[in-house]
Amino acid sequence: MTDRVVEMVDVWRGPVAESRHTGLAVVCNAAGEVIDGWGDLDTVILPRSAVKMIQALPLVASGAADAAGLTVDQLAFSCASHNGDKIHTDKARAWLGALDLSDDDLICGIQEPMGKQSRRALIKADETPCRVHNNCSGKHCGFLTLTKHLGAGPDYVHPDHPVQKAALEAFETVTGETSPGFGIDGCSAPNFATSMRGLGRAMGYFAGAREDGDALSQAALRLHQVMRTHPDLVAGEGRACTELMRAAKGKVTIKTGAEGVFTAILPEKGLGVALKITDGATRASECVIAGLLVKLGALDANDPVVRKYLNPEIKNFAGLVTGEIKLAAGFPV
Repeated sequence: MTDRVVEMVDVWRGPVAESRHTGLAVVCNAAGEVIDGWGDLDTVILPRSAVKMIQALPLVASGAADAAGLTVDQLAFSCASHNGDKIHTDKARAWLGALDLSDDDLICGIQEPMGKQSRRALIKADETPCRVHNNCSGKHCGFLTLTKHLGAGPDYVHPDHPVQKAALEAFETVTGETSPGFGIDGCSAPNFATSMRGLGRAMGYFAGAREDGDALSQAALRLHQVMRTHPDLVAGEGRACTELMRAAKGKVTIKTGAEGVFTAILPEKGLGVALKITDGATRASECVIAGLLVKLGALDANDPVVRKYLNPEIKNFAGLVTGEIKLAAGFPV
């Protein structure tokens, strides 16, 4: 009988495993077949922002992106969970301006920049954050572009809005499953649920996307390519997505999601990866995605950037190394 979850990450303090993180993970091929798996892959999860490339599929497949003349930068930005740095806010403001819209038209809510330097800069300037600082503003610019293309109403995050209906249709197509429901994400858009198997199948779909495929396959190909070639727009400096994609030198597209979710697309190998840490811990999800990508040959375990996430040291306030975070014994095998 398959364990529902498996031990994936140990947090050591000296000789003692002080904390342990369990989770689920799956590797699927382009045909949607499970190549490797850990835990009960029928477990239903909310993939959160790890599926922004799926939410952007209708933007491209419908023709809206080309009709609006979107650049590769904008397509990458539509899949972002960004830091809110100047490179990101400038992109959002310019996109909104091209749509004859403003910050007020975004429904994602106001968020302080995730980037520490940008957050400090706002405080020093005695300025307040705007909606463009929200890590999902790029996705919402994409939603607004599709809304305009469809001639739909402004409440583009409502589950019954044509934009979200298109997102659900794309989601169910690539996961190969009927979504059992949704939760409302931090940016107010519906986040559709799927099984771990379905999430892995979706990433496998992206890995096998073809230029001579149908509109959805072509859209998937374009999106994972631009994410991989513009990692600075997908997350930002100091973030695992950006740093690990750079370390992989174009071999993999990586996307994080809240509550311990990660996805990855390996087009050269035709493989998709998905993982979920049970307790939602980012320190564990970053360790696991690095470990799985090392196992699959997309990352070098000796690369200092990879080690930063795969086996980070724990230091106390005096700067002394007191422990480490590392993969649990026997995972992944």
